[in-house]
Amino acid sequence: MDAAPLLFQIAELLDRHALEAVLIGNAAAALQGAPVTTIDLDFLFRKTPANLKKLKAIAKELDATILRPYYPASGLFRIVRDADALQIDFMSVIDGVRSFEGLRKRAKPVRFGNVEIRVAGLADIIRSKKAAGRPQDTAVLGVLERTLEETSRHPKGPTGSSQERE
Repeated sequence: MDAAPLLFQIAELLDRHALEAVLIGNAAAALQGAPVTTIDLDFLFRKTPANLKKLKAIAKELDATILRPYYPASGLFRIVRDADALQIDFMSVIDGVRSFEGLRKRAKPVRFGNVEIRVAGLADIIRSKKAAGRPQDTAVLGVLERTLEETSRHPKGPTGSSQERE
């Protein structure tokens, strides 16, 4: 499945609702050339009353529902749409990352059409997956580390040298 149309739509919704979020996880790694797959999109965001209202508005526009799991994932807000199995996770805390602001500052801007989303760098993704230590995270660490090493030797922006998706 080509995730580009969904990423364009999500980028536009984040921009329109002024919800500041950073794409993390395997989707962010894939945009930087890592040969990994995922079935969802993961974002880190600030959990504030205003941002939760924005998140609800985004879910409504997507004709989706927000699920809020309880402990141990109480900082997770999952947008789901049954019609096409859409799943977008918004997390307020992730392992290995001290603050949203720090991650946001290190994240790379990637353009989708007329808007930009911030994408966590591979080093931050690797650090988070190591700290989480889940089997699905440790399974991709070697691939992510090799991709980081390769991109460090031959720097390109996310999704190629132009850092833009057309």
